[in-house]
Amino acid sequence: MYTFYDYIHNGFLYLNNTLFPRHKKLNQLMIYSTSLCQSRCKHCSIWQKEPEHLSLDDIKLVMASHCVNKHTVVGLEGGEFVLHPEADAIMEWFSKNHKNYTLLSNCLAPKRVIEVVKKYRPRHLFVSLDGDRETYERMRGRDGYDHVIEVVEALKDELPVSFMFCLSPWNEFKDMEYVIDVAKKYNIDVRIGMYSTMDFFDTTSDLLDADHFAERIPQNIHDTQENYDYVALYEQWRKGNLKLRCQSIKSSLVIHSNGNVPICQNLDVVLGNIHNQSLDEIFNGSQSCALQCKHEKDCNGCWVNFHRKYDVILVRNLERMMPKIVVQWFYGKYQWSDRKTETYRQYLNRISEKK
Repeated sequence: MYTFYDYIHNGFLYLNNTLFPRHKKLNQLMIYSTSLCQSRCKHCSIWQKEPEHLSLDDIKLVMASHCVNKHTVVGLEGGEFVLHPEADAIMEWFSKNHKNYTLLSNCLAPKRVIEVVKKYRPRHLFVSLDGDRETYERMRGRDGYDHVIEVVEALKDELPVSFMFCLSPWNEFKDMEYVIDVAKKYNIDVRIGMYSTMDFFDTTSDLLDADHFAERIPQNIHDTQENYDYVALYEQWRKGNLKLRCQSIKSSLVIHSNGNVPICQNLDVVLGNIHNQSLDEIFNGSQSCALQCKHEKDCNGCWVNFHRKYDVILVRNLERMMPKIVVQWFYGKYQWSDRKTETYRQYLNRISEKK
């Protein structure tokens, strides 16, 4: 999932964004360009919003920002991006001007997804799948399982394709196991996320029950990359034992379909709106830097994979190079579990022994 180059690049980016907070560069930029969606998901209510879109001109202005460079991975999402009235024009612009972009889709319009991917060649396609056919229909309110498989079979040899699995109150670990097996069948990878209460998606349910959580994780998760530790650590975070700084907000950003730029995917803290300010002013302005600094140190309030996987990878890699006590000297105090001195490796070894 991540190459050696990715680790090196992210390390240098972390140093730059820490040392020069008014000149930060983005590693990831997720553009929720439309609220249109034909799904009826229980874990997301964006489909109930009034339709709103970011125009191609809006996106061009964003992409001209100094905080965006050729290494920035830009994700096109919604809603369902292919429903955007300017979807073709936007993807054509990216195919010519910023090839380092990805597409996220529910695949309920399979022929349309296949058409635009083959024509405009995004770097990566992320496809939502949260279980078998029955689970899919129960969780997403549509019988779309066959559409997802149709897209995967048509495109798996054209570009990298990943399943996006969300563990939620409406599915189970057996669904995670099922999706991982389907991914292995098609030789594609899986990105696992945990249900979170995000304001933009009008989520309503409580968070997942964390009792004996790590013990229930399916064994085949070890056949995937960068998922096991993120899922296994959820139990400790949910119980209030895990405490990591939120470093990702200094290098990852989202833009909503109304132009709002929140500090992160989870909090209802808006840094600004691209219709009123440039993205550079929003992301690197003095007030935003102060907010980022505050939340970076104090916030431990979500387990959203867009943010927390970054934090897990950052700190675990630091521990591979130096003792935890040395890491805490410049990073700040943190803990992985209810045992404050326990390292990342010690915690994973402990829960592996339980299983």
